[in-house]
Amino acid sequence: MAAVLKYPVKKYMRLAFDLAKKAEGRTFPNPLVGAVIVKGARIVGRGFHKVAGSAHAEIIALKEAGCRAKGAVLFCTFEPCSHFGRTGPCVDEIVKAGIKEVCIGMVDPNPLIRGRSIEKLRLSGVKVHVGFLEKEIASLNRPFIKSMTKGLPLVTIKIAESLDGKIATKNGESKWITSEPARCYSHGQRVFFDAIMAGARTVISDDPGLEPDKKSGSHKLTKLIIDSELKIPLNARLFKTRQRVIIAAVKPNKVKERLLLKRGAEVVYTRSKNGRVDLKDFLRILNKFEIRSVLVEGGSSLTGSLLDERLADKIMVYIAPKIIGGAKALSCIGGDGAGRLSEAINMANMDLKMIGQDILIEGDLIYS
Repeated sequence: MAAVLKYPVKKYMRLAFDLAKKAEGRTFPNPLVGAVIVKGARIVGRGFHKVAGSAHAEIIALKEAGCRAKGAVLFCTFEPCSHFGRTGPCVDEIVKAGIKEVCIGMVDPNPLIRGRSIEKLRLSGVKVHVGFLEKEIASLNRPFIKSMTKGLPLVTIKIAESLDGKIATKNGESKWITSEPARCYSHGQRVFFDAIMAGARTVISDDPGLEPDKKSGSHKLTKLIIDSELKIPLNARLFKTRQRVIIAAVKPNKVKERLLLKRGAEVVYTRSKNGRVDLKDFLRILNKFEIRSVLVEGGSSLTGSLLDERLADKIMVYIAPKIIGGAKALSCIGGDGAGRLSEAINMANMDLKMIGQDILIEGDLIYS
């Protein structure tokens, strides 16, 4: 490590980290990665991965550095790849360019890479140092890391409720509980997710479009519908855009399935859990489709099931300064819930902000 201490490692790794963040929401299904190349006291190359299939951060930085990369130090937030995927291995190019030393923020949890690139670099005579800004880099890449280590996408629940926790009146009216600024902000957050999930009941009652934000450009937001018996109407608004639609079902209905296929939807069948879609099984299927992060905007029942089964990781709650009241008004979370206070789900790493007249509380879910 002594050989690298002459460099302000944290400074350069922070620059690489900030570069990685520039592509937030656009690299699906790849992680966010930034790279900086330093020679002497000068930065000679910078790069960040912009979109899957395009050059990786290290390659962009190497191209900018050109011949100046020889004898230089590379700072990259993630372990460089050493296998052929959508692009070629970065390790080979790093060695070829004559980089003498590499500082890596964190080891790539992908089983195809995990530690192999580090070993290959060292065998090629390159000095390698690992472990800088690990917590921040891991937080930035939580969906990718969970996918690689747990075989499941990261799940975030979004709720828009009244002050007393209602999402509809006793007559079923739900539009709109929160203010327009909160709705616009919420819509803009979709760019940070690979997919958006809702239940069939929500589709039937509210007919949501589940579209990506218009400002997100070419963002590909996959629409996921939990529909155990394929009851979703064929004229649902969510079919009217070019976004991918995946419907999870249990009970086969070949006639309806063919009609849904004509509407451009894919139907996948999961294991049955009390006659309904097995949500964990569906999430495993989504992980095989390389869907890393899911935003859930769908109904009291679906939200309750995900929480009961401990499948959600984060939550965003928009609270409007309204009291709806009434025992028959729909509450934001269904399911079985906790039997004792000691079983209640807690929140950590909370953030609170005002958006228009509404309050947004978001954070990680902590299960007992």
